[in-house]
Amino acid sequence: MLLLAVSIKLIAEIALMALFGQWLLGLLAGARREANVFYRLLQTLTQPFTRLFRAITPRLVLDRHIPLLTFFALAWVWVFALIGKVQQCRALPGQALCA
Repeated sequence: MLLLAVSIKLIAEIALMALFGQWLLGLLAGARREANVFYRLLQTLTQPFTRLFRAITPRLVLDRHIPLLTFFALAWVWVFALIGKVQQCRALPGQALCA
């Protein structure tokens, strides 16, 4: 169970950093961001999460807001995974395994 919590937390961290990097690079690159190789790489990393979130949100939500909503949803996933990890670590007899 601890491995599951740590794995979910890691996936959420990678996706959060990729979304943040994509946003920051989009600010720096401006209108030419779609031609930027690194922006496209970050977009490829975050695409599964944004597509999943687009599928579960109503059409009322604009497409340009989906990455921001995905970021906040992944932040909550990360928080819950962290809480699960801490609970699992506190239940272990030797907490040295959770370092």
